Amino acid sequence: MSPVNSDNVVPLLPEHESPETPTEEKQPSVSGAVFNVSTSIIGAGIMSIPATLKVLGVFPAFVLIVLIAWLVDVSVEFMLRFSYAGGSTTYAGLMKESFGKIGSVAVQICVMITNLGCLIIYLIIIGDVLSGAQSGEESVHLGVLQEWFGIHWWNTRNVAILFIVIFVMLPLVLFRRVEFLSMSSAIAVLLAIVFVGICSAMAISATVKGETRNIRLLPQLDDQAAFFNLFTAIPVIVTAFTFHFNVHAIGVELGKPEAMASAVRISLILCALIYFSIGLFGYILFGDSIEADILVNFDEATGSMIGSVLNDIVRLSYAFHLMLVFPLLNFSLRTNIDEFLFPDKSLLAKDNKRFLFLTFILLAAAYLIAIAIPNIWYFFQFMGSTAAVSIAFIFPGALALRDVHGISSRKDKIIGATMIILAVITSTIAISSNLYSLGN
Repeated sequence: MSPVNSDNVVPLLPEHESPETPTEEKQPSVSGAVFNVSTSIIGAGIMSIPATLKVLGVFPAFVLIVLIAWLVDVSVEFMLRFSYAGGSTTYAGLMKESFGKIGSVAVQICVMITNLGCLIIYLIIIGDVLSGAQSGEESVHLGVLQEWFGIHWWNTRNVAILFIVIFVMLPLVLFRRVEFLSMSSAIAVLLAIVFVGICSAMAISATVKGETRNIRLLPQLDDQAAFFNLFTAIPVIVTAFTFHFNVHAIGVELGKPEAMASAVRISLILCALIYFSIGLFGYILFGDSIEADILVNFDEATGSMIGSVLNDIVRLSYAFHLMLVFPLLNFSLRTNIDEFLFPDKSLLAKDNKRFLFLTFILLAAAYLIAIAIPNIWYFFQFMGSTAAVSIAFIFPGALALRDVHGISSRKDKIIGATMIILAVITSTIAISSNLYSLGN
């Protein structure tokens, strides 16, 4: 991302202090923004990255991760540049400046679909880790709590998720500023690194013992269906890097163009390294037997106490990571719903009744859907082919082409048009391939 020139832009926050803001209040930091951006990126997508290496092969997967990270970098720069030029403080407001009410509503709908879908998936994964999963009357696998204490009413799926929602999620989603989540975000990033570190150690140990599986450096193209199946991996990686709905929430509080640009770049590099590391070592560890959710592979019995302990640590670290990612996605979801339903009302953070109403409704809705629909992994791919790709590439590209502030260069417009064309083509092929797979 090229640096943003602060001399030619309008900061997202005024430089003078608000009467309501005490002078001693802690100012947001770049490190806090890095943690919040990184936590926004590393969510449920990390679980499916290893499976994309099985589909694409190691080398193409690496190239695709780097390419998508770079395109995300460019698309966020478009957003920041037009935000500073026009003074928008939300993604919907940014699109409204260029495309009117239709633009803002399109963003709000896509953000609501993406974020609510991710929050539901997070709760489903947490339920799987703690209480296992069932298919009909049969148990597919036991959760950590059931393995440790046996099967009881208090560690059933519904009760375990409800406990997490009330005692972990609720206190975190009640924070009214993103900066207050920087500490939990730092812990979430650390847990993601622990997750990757343990997988790496297990893969290296298996390599030394000669127990690794065969892996492919390039994709295996046996037929036309295998070729089109390559495109199903793209939405997974796109969704894994989609955090644009939190750009304004984090950038507004940071208030410094160059600082936010730096925070985004650092976060993208960090997350790309984490994604490829977990993808490579997970693929080395499990080979072609790897599942779309790598946690399922860690449910397998290892035959040793140390192996079982490591498996539990991997699953729990990932579950706790998602618990801490949940509030960040909920923050942008709540803001977009409020802006959609109450466009003329005061700031949400200053209206206690509206803030608490939306907070409790969203949390209850996510919980009820998560226990009603225990398996929605196919939705993850469709989400990446529709709402997520629109948020990450189509809308930012459209901003550069529309250029209401006259700040896009010819290169910017070419890149914007290319992003839109590639996004539409790959998404169409991915959706068609998924529909064909479901039909057969």
